[in-house]
Amino acid sequence: MELPVFDREGNQVRTVTVDPEDFGGTINKQLLHDVVVMYQANRRQGTVKTKNRAEVAGSGRKLYRQKGTGLARVGDRRTGKRVGGGMTHAKRPRDFYYRLPKKAVRAATRMAFLSKILDDELKIIDELRLEEPKTRVVVDVLVRLGLAGEAVLIVPREYDVVLWKSARNIERVGVLPATDLNAWALLRYKRTLITLEAFEFFRQKAASQLGRMLSAAEA
Repeated sequence: MELPVFDREGNQVRTVTVDPEDFGGTINKQLLHDVVVMYQANRRQGTVKTKNRAEVAGSGRKLYRQKGTGLARVGDRRTGKRVGGGMTHAKRPRDFYYRLPKKAVRAATRMAFLSKILDDELKIIDELRLEEPKTRVVVDVLVRLGLAGEAVLIVPREYDVVLWKSARNIERVGVLPATDLNAWALLRYKRTLITLEAFEFFRQKAASQLGRMLSAAEA
């Protein structure tokens, strides 16, 4: 499989040969789903709290007698059926954090990256270094590459504060270094714009992971 490499002007300058086996070769949608749900659950604050009938203000006395009034039977004013009463199933603070096995998370990241390649949602740019924060430069690059108006994840090789400052004000555009790539970040954005240096780094990282798995299986 040949992937084109573009420059900032949107011109193709070379191609890169990619073998799907470099990233595992297969895509497991259930694993991708499970890993994305894990990342989303771990982002939840879990600080919500509502009062139950024991915590709201008000008397616990029965409002009126059970029979003889011509009205429906009723308990105290703190019941969840009345305005101002407590919540019937009150919410409590909780920790939603959990982790799947490392091998599963890493495999999902490789699968998400491979899905971007197979779905033609990944573009490679030869370099994207800026001397100073300039949002207009990043916008122009996205326009020339046909990515304007889309949800785009820009992936440099390492954390680049100048690039991040240049892209942070662009709607639906994110920046994440190749060292921090994960399945949720890749699937969250429709398109991925990755530098050639970052692409080669991630490919070598994926090959290293697969090599270790193969060695462990043969041992």
